[in-house]
Amino acid sequence: MTKEPMVGLHISAAGSLDLAFDRAAEIGATTFQIFTRNPNQWKFKPIPDETVAAFRQKRKESAFGQVVDHMPYLPNLASSERSTMKISRFTLGEEVKRCDALGIDYLVVHLGSHLGKGAAVGVANIAFACDEALAGSDGKTEILLENMAGQKNCVGARFEEIREILYKTTERSRVGVCLDSCHLFAAGFDLRNEEAVEGTMELFNEIVGLEKLKVIHLNDSKGPLGSRLDRHENIGEGKIGRNGIRALLRYPGVAERPIIMETPYEDYKTMDKSIALVRALLR
Repeated sequence: MTKEPMVGLHISAAGSLDLAFDRAAEIGATTFQIFTRNPNQWKFKPIPDETVAAFRQKRKESAFGQVVDHMPYLPNLASSERSTMKISRFTLGEEVKRCDALGIDYLVVHLGSHLGKGAAVGVANIAFACDEALAGSDGKTEILLENMAGQKNCVGARFEEIREILYKTTERSRVGVCLDSCHLFAAGFDLRNEEAVEGTMELFNEIVGLEKLKVIHLNDSKGPLGSRLDRHENIGEGKIGRNGIRALLRYPGVAERPIIMETPYEDYKTMDKSIALVRALLR
């Protein structure tokens, strides 16, 4: 019997983190992504023991596949500015510990900007931050480097930069990659048809390696190819289009990874439709 693909969205964990399981189940998801804290603030509160217990219990009782957390937006792991570097690394370390406590499989991180210091500097900073965070971890959560959309001074829009970060980490078994389709397209990697998808994914395999790909962020793009615009669109309604999304989903190995949408849909009815569409494109 073929294993059902893991398809889900970024889900609200408002009220209590364990409620994400109920909300995801309500829309027919088989995986999901959450924030464990407010993503737009530096300050955060410890997760109550009873919430950790409830989250782990629901995970044990559910049929969900792998579960994903996303880092807050404020940290800049590529920065060499001392105060930013310090608080960004602290935040990453604490987020890994939160994921370890909850039993979350993957922590997706934005790589940030080198702020004009050069990609090599940003790459080294990110690799050190990952090693430092994992050295303080006694769990199994893996950090996933998310490819960037190609904004000025960003690190990680090029596969070579992702490869270099992976190469420089000493905790390589716990550092992988999350590929965001919108970011790929915005950075100039074509995904609009089967031939384009094959070219992009074969290049990724050649430079980084498909074995390091752990999660797919499946988002269509409001901006055109190479626009460097990080603007997500609903599946099949953007510049990548339904044919491109279908080709990516059917590329060998993609359907075996958690497929997480971060689309503009906000209510459960449209989330349900989005999941149904992706499942139809996977057939």
